[in-house]
Amino acid sequence: MNIYGSPTYIEDLRNTVKASVRLEKMKHSSVLITGASGTIGSFCVDALLQFNRDANAGIEIYAAGRNQERFERRFCGSEDMDGDIHFLNYDLLKPITFTESFDYIIHGAGNAYPDAFNSDPVGTIEGNVHGTYRLLEYAKGHGCRRFLYVSTGEVYGECDASLSPFQEPASGQIDILSPRSCYPGSKRLAETLCVSYRKQKGLETVIARPCHTYGPGMLEGDNRANAQFLRNGALGKDIILKSKGSQMRSYAYTADCVSAILTILLAGDGGEAYNCANSESKCTIAEFAEIVAKVSGSKVVYENPSAADLANRSPVMRQVLDTKKLEGLGWKGRYSVEKGVTHTLRILKGF
Repeated sequence: MNIYGSPTYIEDLRNTVKASVRLEKMKHSSVLITGASGTIGSFCVDALLQFNRDANAGIEIYAAGRNQERFERRFCGSEDMDGDIHFLNYDLLKPITFTESFDYIIHGAGNAYPDAFNSDPVGTIEGNVHGTYRLLEYAKGHGCRRFLYVSTGEVYGECDASLSPFQEPASGQIDILSPRSCYPGSKRLAETLCVSYRKQKGLETVIARPCHTYGPGMLEGDNRANAQFLRNGALGKDIILKSKGSQMRSYAYTADCVSAILTILLAGDGGEAYNCANSESKCTIAEFAEIVAKVSGSKVVYENPSAADLANRSPVMRQVLDTKKLEGLGWKGRYSVEKGVTHTLRILKGF
């Protein structure tokens, strides 16, 4: 499927550009995006390419990932494949082999969905911590102006529900003896590593904490509930819910998430973390499933979870993120859950 033939997708890219505060600062700069074939990274690449086309921004975009075939498959159809976008081979578990310098780095590589980090908890920790360390060292040694780390809302753990929505200083419990904690635990440490580099080595760093993000660039292996719902909805299949779905979540369509990340990169205060969420886009997992069913004309079907489903499940019942700090930068979300789901399904169907 060529998403670049979808008018809805191009509209969303342009909305992302408009919603990104101080984006003009990136004109005629260079940016490295790791995890560039992922849900967030690929949309970020496309949004900056759209900015280049519409505003003659002249941004050199370096898209880094482990698999060039996956990169070419993801960006096949983009008119910029041989222009402003360059692929760099990058595996966060291995030493860096490229030599280019970048004005900005957006570090989004790493295991980001349950099957990935549950099947390789050691690699998840090593990638998030040692991989981030290597890239920070590279940034410091190559004159990077600002380094943005893409963290996660899971760093809050199981917070006191009375604190919801969670503001950035909040810190809840993470079960350190659970292998699933490889993900939020190592993300926490990577955040501390970023702010430590700023204090000790003078590298400008800033942190984005996305909530549950969804959109048309979801990877085939992504087994998060929202990804499964949307894939089934696009195919006209039943939406399978394997729990009561009572967990409350903040959700973000990729267009909102990426405009938030670019705003944090360019307008955020150094050494600070910002939640990436839309204050108008929160619901339970069951409500998200019902919205997908409504938009796609499908129905929600309840099934008993397997042992693997239970192992993948987050223990956090409520993960709603406060957005006041991000909105204080002049950013505002544009996509409700229903609008984001509608756009995702339209794009997946080629409209």
